[in-house]
Amino acid sequence: MALSIETIKELITSSIPDASIEIKDLKGDNNHYAAKITSKVFNGKSKIEQHKIVYKSLQGKMGNELHALSITTEGK
Repeated sequence: MALSIETIKELITSSIPDASIEIKDLKGDNNHYAAKITSKVFNGKSKIEQHKIVYKSLQGKMGNELHALSITTEGK
């Protein structure tokens, strides 16, 4: 079962409460998304560290319920 945009946002904000999140459904299939996430949590961290924080917030759903997510992260 695919994840909705709202569910993805809820998962991310549960781990990164100050996150500003923009998500687009790239193919209209609720399975291929692009997300832009901005948070103070990312300040001073490498892009790899930032993406690891996002993947951890998805609680193992990446590759299972969530097929594809392109991530862009920025500090505030």
